[in-house]
Amino acid sequence: MPATDLEDATTLDADLAAERTHLDTSRAALRRMRERAEALFATGDKVAGDAYTAEQLGRHMARRVKELADDPTTPLFFGRLDFGEADPDHAGRDYHVGRRHVTDERGEPLVLDWRAPVSRSFYRASARDPQGVAVRRRFGFSAGVLTSFEDEHLDRGEELGTASRILTAEIERPRVGPMRDIVATIQPEQDELVRADLADSICVQGAPGTGKTAVGLHRAAYLLYLHRERLRRSGVLIVGPNRAFLSYIASVLPALGEVEVEQATVEDLVARVPVRAVDDPAAATLKHDVRMAEVLRRAVDAHIGTPTEPIMVSDGSFRWRIGIDPLHRLVAETRQEGLPYAVGRERVRARVVGLLQRQAEARRAESPSDAWLRRMSRIKPVTDLLDAVWPALTPEGLLHRLRTDADALGAAADGLLTAEEQELFRSGKVARTAKATRWTAADAVLVDEVAGLLERPAGFGHVVVDEAQDLSPMQCRAIARRSEHGSITLLGDLAQGTAPWAATDWRESLAHLGKPDAAVVPLSVGFRVPAAVVAFANRLLPALAVDVPPARSLRHDGALDVRTAEDLTAATVAEVRAALAHDGSVGVIAADSTVDTLRAALAEAGVETATADDVEAAARVTVVPATLVKGLEYDHVVVVEPAAIVAAEPRGLHRLYVVLTRAVSRLAVLHREPLPMPLAG
Repeated sequence: MPATDLEDATTLDADLAAERTHLDTSRAALRRMRERAEALFATGDKVAGDAYTAEQLGRHMARRVKELADDPTTPLFFGRLDFGEADPDHAGRDYHVGRRHVTDERGEPLVLDWRAPVSRSFYRASARDPQGVAVRRRFGFSAGVLTSFEDEHLDRGEELGTASRILTAEIERPRVGPMRDIVATIQPEQDELVRADLADSICVQGAPGTGKTAVGLHRAAYLLYLHRERLRRSGVLIVGPNRAFLSYIASVLPALGEVEVEQATVEDLVARVPVRAVDDPAAATLKHDVRMAEVLRRAVDAHIGTPTEPIMVSDGSFRWRIGIDPLHRLVAETRQEGLPYAVGRERVRARVVGLLQRQAEARRAESPSDAWLRRMSRIKPVTDLLDAVWPALTPEGLLHRLRTDADALGAAADGLLTAEEQELFRSGKVARTAKATRWTAADAVLVDEVAGLLERPAGFGHVVVDEAQDLSPMQCRAIARRSEHGSITLLGDLAQGTAPWAATDWRESLAHLGKPDAAVVPLSVGFRVPAAVVAFANRLLPALAVDVPPARSLRHDGALDVRTAEDLTAATVAEVRAALAHDGSVGVIAADSTVDTLRAALAEAGVETATADDVEAAARVTVVPATLVKGLEYDHVVVVEPAAIVAAEPRGLHRLYVVLTRAVSRLAVLHREPLPMPLAG
């Protein structure tokens, strides 16, 4: 070996050893930070001045202990920035960039949080715009052990980009179990979305494999870092399409140290009534129509009446009278204020009691007691007036009346729903009382709409909505009520819309969400799904009737295998066995009606399988119904009988597009029936 090569190798070995030492030092520092937090948590009740302070300190420290958890299989840092003399603030300094902030005993940073302002240069700096960075270093890891590094000398015009061996290996790393964070591989266009201002609502139209879900989750983590106390008070909500999807993404934010984010499906948000029945598809589609919002508003407003006579209130030896004109005025004024219905009812009560109070003060020359005011608010003449002009309502009761009273529905739906639509709305079994009624999922959305008309629900500071293309207008409104004063990150792909009411234009969805001015940003370059798989799935796009740019992939590895098989079950078992010879997860996706048969066949062949919502299962093979696979990814995907998937529902081609784009390494398509025409062509 020439002397120069030997010197270079020695230098590299020394650098690698130094970086490993820094990793060990950082892990030890993180352990000390956690031990300190645990000690404070254990003694918090002794150092706090009172019970309330002790409780608040205990909660804070318990959260802090969780945030400082360390996973030895996950590297604490993944990059380093060496700044040159061009940057006056950081000249000559270097920073390791990682998943969370780690400091030594003096408070000096050993690892900078990826969300810190300085860390932005790790994602944005380039040979054309070095941003003061002389060298950007990426680290390669295996099971938490630092194995390699590569440098880009940006000050010399050297930039690897997608040719980075370490970056490519991290993107293509086999996936087993839940979704991982992407902090080591965030691309500049993704970083721009992640770091958008809290006040900005954004819609990301993301083709398969472009990382839109990761962008939304990392934006939530970034906003929590930047606006910690504000968002801790108001909250951050992640809305996903189903429980399997939420389980799949559940570990991403905790891995970044964010443990206080609420996750829910839309069904969770509107779960005011138990869902124990199923609508006819046509009835469900009608109930999700935005016209229902106006029908329900009219039905609520119809309960507000007009006073017809004065009221007289006896108070010991005194009698107080409120005439018809003041009563008319206070009801009219309250109505004009546009308050939620229940708030308006209490406002009317308070104003009536206020009129009584003024009369009492004028007669007695003193202010009545609080007990007197409470008694007046509940006295029969006052409650009789309220029941006459602003009666108490419940969401379930109002919807039940519309389902059972044709005249009430007719008045509320006049000019909005046809007679046939009104009959369709009232179809299905309805019990004699609201409590006994077996509600459907669409009914639950309407009950929530009425609840929002009666009282405003608590809102969140930021809401991330994934797979949003399948939200109906009424579901959008349910989310809008919970983000009225906050911002939204909307994520989806119009080509993957499978619901009967699936969106075809993001502008309409954003209007229903109360964010009509939000920017719509397309992501069309994929990093996860191989180019051969993307090209195969793109054959379906012309038949999907949506205006989205075709996906394209930067990955030229992977494999696509499309073949016929007379015995699909046997072919599936054989394909799964072959897939298990490779690293990574295996997903078998088929029409819902065939899933049980395939699982049984795999079990008989000695292959252990898991279900879609069991992401912690040890089994590498998951058998997934086509209707539940949206948002999930597997290294090797086996798609069984595309024709059956298409035939199972009206938007079957859209469903097939979703199914075909779940593979991040290899896709095998097994079929006995002819392929759907767009694919065959």
